[in-house]
Amino acid sequence: MTIADTPDRREAPLVLDTEPPRTLGFTDQAAFWLNLGVSLIGFSGAAVVLTPAGANLPLTGALLATVLGTVVGAAMVAGPAAIGARTGAPAMAVLRGLFGTRLSYVPTVANIVQCIGWGVYELTVITLGVSALTHDRVPHWIVIVGAGVLSTVMAVWPLSAVRALRKYVSVAVGIALVYFTIQLLRQPVPMPVDTSWSGFWPAVDATLAVSISFVPLAADYTRHSRSARTAAGATVIGYSVAQVWCYLLGILAILQAGSADHIFDTFLGVTAGWLFFAVLVLRESDQSFANIYSTAMSIQNLLPRVDRRLLATLVGALVTLLALPVRDFGNYANFLYLIGSVFVPLCAVLVVDYFFGRGRTGWDLTEYAPTRPLMLLPWALGFVVYQLFNPGSITWWSDFWTKAQNALGIHPGWWASASLYSFLAAAAVTAILVRLRRG
Repeated sequence: MTIADTPDRREAPLVLDTEPPRTLGFTDQAAFWLNLGVSLIGFSGAAVVLTPAGANLPLTGALLATVLGTVVGAAMVAGPAAIGARTGAPAMAVLRGLFGTRLSYVPTVANIVQCIGWGVYELTVITLGVSALTHDRVPHWIVIVGAGVLSTVMAVWPLSAVRALRKYVSVAVGIALVYFTIQLLRQPVPMPVDTSWSGFWPAVDATLAVSISFVPLAADYTRHSRSARTAAGATVIGYSVAQVWCYLLGILAILQAGSADHIFDTFLGVTAGWLFFAVLVLRESDQSFANIYSTAMSIQNLLPRVDRRLLATLVGALVTLLALPVRDFGNYANFLYLIGSVFVPLCAVLVVDYFFGRGRTGWDLTEYAPTRPLMLLPWALGFVVYQLFNPGSITWWSDFWTKAQNALGIHPGWWASASLYSFLAAAAVTAILVRLRRG
């Protein structure tokens, strides 16, 4: 083996202002996004696609909504992914160029809260999977601690984790998905009854929202990409294939089980299902790893000279401790979705200002980047549009926005897509600001 053929095993920089190694090719990144696109949450989340807004979608409509929402959402994520590859900066540090260093702390804090919350959520999902697999024979705390330690170790050595996912885990996950697809399609698939296409766009919005939740994380990994084109392509292809496949299996399992409450039992009920389901449960740790590592990278935007390994270790310990008492997801998940809605319009502002404004030539990503308060306007407007079309399920919050809907005469119907309208509104206002600045 020549020196040129030797694999590059360099790790991510320890402090923020160090140039990252560009070691991840298309296969590494596509495998990483494929693993993120497969989730135990996605299987049960398919229920939202089958029955959006309380009305059953035809099976064709559910599949079409899944494909459309996933691909559009993945394409939105590809924008920040490409920016990360171009700049070499992690996700929250990129926002220094958009808002200025001080104002970038606002979305940074929101992302820290979101990533810690989703890290706790993912560890708890792993316990649900292990519980179904072992019939509650393994104590809750042992699973939480074990999954937390594994996720933290991956976050301390992130590039090694990405390479391991590509080399080992992706193959096993692919085999498991193929096996479950064959087994589920061998059984009769009951068709939804009393169907209506009125819930098509809400179903699209639901899958799009899951995809776009990775917007504030993407650049943390694609900054190590060899090119922006590779980063964007791997993101769209890897994530789209995985999430569509995951939701397809979820839809089949729910239709056969009759509800999402017993969806894990459907997978475990097929021949040797426990073995392949165990692969998917173990794979879930890459979700918690991504959240722990991105939390550490977000904190580095606030504390750029602190060793990321220390930050990842502390965040991993915090997430593990917070996950120990968690049993109920109700309002907790709704709160996380509310925070996530912050990043839909932010993605639009970021992409438009970078690719069509001064981003590629004039952004300052240093610690002294000047404040750009005007860029808060399209972000805030997009957030308002999102809430007007989807106030969420937290009572006090949704009550406020419902009153605003009534005052403004806005009554969302089957055509409403909070994510798309929010993104388009923020993009349009940003484009106007870019045009005025050029003038």
